Amino acid sequence: MTDNSRGEILVVDDDAMSRRVLAQLLSAAGYDCRVSKDGSEALDIIHARAPSLLLLDFDMPGPNGAEVLRRLRSDKHLTVAQIPAIMLTAHGSEESEVSCLQAGADDFVTKPVNAAVLRARIETQLRLRSMRQQLERQNAELEKWRRDLERDLAAARLTQQSLIPQKPMVLPGWQVATCYRPVIQVGGDIYGWLRMKDGRILFWIADGTGHGAAAALLTTLAKLLFHHGSGEHDTPASLMEAVNHDFSSIFGARSFMTAMCVALDPATGQGGVVGAGHPPLLVVRSAGKTQSIPSVAPPLGLIKRPAFSETRIDLEPGDAFLLYTDGLFPWSKDERHRLTPQQLEKLLNHSAPSAEALLNGILAQTAPENPAKSAPDDLAALAVRRVAEQ
Repeated sequence: MTDNSRGEILVVDDDAMSRRVLAQLLSAAGYDCRVSKDGSEALDIIHARAPSLLLLDFDMPGPNGAEVLRRLRSDKHLTVAQIPAIMLTAHGSEESEVSCLQAGADDFVTKPVNAAVLRARIETQLRLRSMRQQLERQNAELEKWRRDLERDLAAARLTQQSLIPQKPMVLPGWQVATCYRPVIQVGGDIYGWLRMKDGRILFWIADGTGHGAAAALLTTLAKLLFHHGSGEHDTPASLMEAVNHDFSSIFGARSFMTAMCVALDPATGQGGVVGAGHPPLLVVRSAGKTQSIPSVAPPLGLIKRPAFSETRIDLEPGDAFLLYTDGLFPWSKDERHRLTPQQLEKLLNHSAPSAEALLNGILAQTAPENPAKSAPDDLAALAVRRVAEQ
C-alpha cells in the first residue's frame, strides 16, 4: 500500500456521522486526519496549521463549501490559497459539478462516497501538490538567480546540464549519439532515456515553449514527469497520457511542450513510437529509404484527454532513428522560409557508418556551429543506430 502517512487531511462536514465515517476511512488508508463541524471552524483550523488537503462538504450552514473555498483561494498566503480541495456534494448533477469547480475545487466526489474513488482522487491531488511544491522551489531559485543575469545563467546552465545526459548511453549492439545547443546558456529542449518496467529502453525528447529560465523550468518538469510515469506505465502511449495529464493539471493551458518517445527492445530491434505535436521521427534504413512517423496527438498541455496512438517500427542491423527538436530546421538565406521535414529527409546519409556520423552529417548541413551568428532556436537531437552485422 502507498505510504500516505505524511498527508494530513481536514474533513469539513456538518454531519457528525459523515465526519466519523470519513475520518475512519482515511485513517485506515494511512492518512493523518482532522475534522471540523462547519466552515467557520475550518477556516480557523486552516490558518492555524494548513493541512495537505481539504475534504469539504458543499452544503453546510453558515459559510458553505463554496464560500469557504472562495475565502481560501483569495488568501494572501499561498500555503493557504493553494491547498488542494475535494468537494463533497450530494447532488451529482452537472450544474453541481460546475458550481464546485467554479468555487475553486480541484475535484469533487458525490455522496454517498465510494471509498475507492475517494482514495484515488486524494492520492492524485496529493501527488500533484508534491510536484507543484517541487516546481515552486525550483522557480524560487530561478527568480533569485535572475537578479544577477550573468550569475543566473551560469548557475542555471549547471543545473540544466545535470538533467541532460552528459555521455551517450552505452547499449550493447547499439550506438547512441546526442547533441544539445541552447540559444542562450539555458534552453527549452531536453532529452533522455530510461528503462521501462518491461525492460525496454525509452528514448524521449521534449521541447518547451520559450527560452531561458522559464523554458528551463519546463525541461525540469519534463524529466520529472517522464521518470515518474515510467515507474507506473509499461507502454509509451499510456506514459504520454500520464505526462499530459500531470502537465495539464499543473499549468492548465498556460504552457505546453511537444514531445516524442521511442520504446525500444534492444534484443529484437522492435519499438513503439508516440508523438505529441513534435517533428516527425525519422527512421533511416540502411537500404536507402527513410520512414517518417508524424505526431498524431497535439502538444502536451493543450487539451486534457488527447488520443495517443503508438506506431510500431522494426530496426534491422544498420538502421537508425533520429529524434530532434525544431531547432534542426534552419531558416533559408533570406530568413523567410524554414527547412521542412521532407527536405530534412533528403539530407540524411543512409550509409553513415555510425550514429555519430549520421548525426554529425545532418548537423553539418542544417546547423553548423558558427560563433558569429547565434541560432534562432534551441536545438536537441538524438540518433540511435543498430550496429550492422559484420
